[in-house]
Amino acid sequence: MSNKIYLKKGLNIPISGEAALETKKKIVPDVVAVKPTDFKGFSPRLLVKEGDKVLAGSPVLADKQNPDIMLTSPVSGTVKEIARGEKRKLLAVLVEADGEGQSVDFGAKDPSGLSSDEVKEALLKSGLWPSIVQRPYGIIADTAVTPKAVFVSAFSTAPLAADCEYAFKDELEAVQAGITAMSRIAKVHVCVNSESSIFAKLSDATVHTVVAKKHPAGNVGVQISHLSPIKKGETVWTLNLLSLAAIGKLFKTGKLVLERKVAVTGPAAKEPAYCQALPGTPAKALAGQLDPDVEIRFISGDVLSGENIGADGYLGFFDNQLTLVKEGRERELLGWANPLRFNQFSSSMAYFSWLLPKKKYNMDTNTHGGVRAFVCSDVYGKVLPMDLFPVYLIKACLAGDIDKMEQFGIYEVLPEDLALCEFVDPSKNDIQAIIGKGIDLMLKEMA
Repeated sequence: MSNKIYLKKGLNIPISGEAALETKKKIVPDVVAVKPTDFKGFSPRLLVKEGDKVLAGSPVLADKQNPDIMLTSPVSGTVKEIARGEKRKLLAVLVEADGEGQSVDFGAKDPSGLSSDEVKEALLKSGLWPSIVQRPYGIIADTAVTPKAVFVSAFSTAPLAADCEYAFKDELEAVQAGITAMSRIAKVHVCVNSESSIFAKLSDATVHTVVAKKHPAGNVGVQISHLSPIKKGETVWTLNLLSLAAIGKLFKTGKLVLERKVAVTGPAAKEPAYCQALPGTPAKALAGQLDPDVEIRFISGDVLSGENIGADGYLGFFDNQLTLVKEGRERELLGWANPLRFNQFSSSMAYFSWLLPKKKYNMDTNTHGGVRAFVCSDVYGKVLPMDLFPVYLIKACLAGDIDKMEQFGIYEVLPEDLALCEFVDPSKNDIQAIIGKGIDLMLKEMA
């Protein structure tokens, strides 16, 4: 595997609202949500009922297919509510925090002296096992499988993404402990965007430098496709820095510590900055003061691949970014036919805004057009730095043709990897949803 990856394709979206590199507050929420919907492939079974007392690290949900895989409470307190949706689908377990910070003691250990089975046991008991994502398909890692490698992206190129150097500068020891623990299971590969990165000297891992300036160079799926493409029958695991830091803290302190720096970003954010918070924190508590006259979309994650959680939603387990964007419902005079749209960004240089390369735009959710005929073009290939044919893969997913999906690279991608294709798509297709349905079909038919 090469220690340098050179990428030229991609696109940076010039959206305004980048978080200032300062942590303005620490949020201590009254209620924290444990959301099974954050984990693909997790079939939840309740282990608690309303009124039960829990500690940080106490199991609240277990997987029906594999009871050893559990989700645990991030805080100590009382189970306030079991939130359900349509057809009584379990959406979240809401825990009312008591502010005491009591935790289950899992026992501090030196991961370098542990066996693979001992590391797995610690991750299962603490509820951190679901933070390991298995490719293909992006599901929770199978405890019975040994992957060919573990991949970590130590930087992000997504729009307004949290600065990893700033967010984890005080947690390098925890990240290192997490890598050491995972190296007991399989070989670990870490990708950085500069040889001077604070993560470039991590040990117990092979460090690769990604030479690129455009998104999606920071996507771990793109990095895997250049380092060790996933073939049929192969399995790799991925972790983000948040999960590695939590794993490292588990072994160093013996406790479940999920607190992280969260970037509050986006054109609708009054004061884009960082705050200390937990996964499952209410979106309103993170957002702070907002304009009451503006309809805002709350996105857990980035604008391309994040989840629309609504004003009453909760920060996702894998996210350290909340993006606030105005809902775009206005119609424009002449629309695309007006070339003098200096306040609109176009990836195809359709407007004269390309003359302002450093301009940041107050983007909203307006797609500026409806779904139209799906035409073949090279527009996807210009922004996707992966060796596959995105048009044919998307059409194979639409047709439900498993053989063609395998042929054109379904094992190598998750919806987030084609998020830019969706952004530049002149046909306005919901490409991430199409890829997601294709993956669901593969899981159903190939299980």
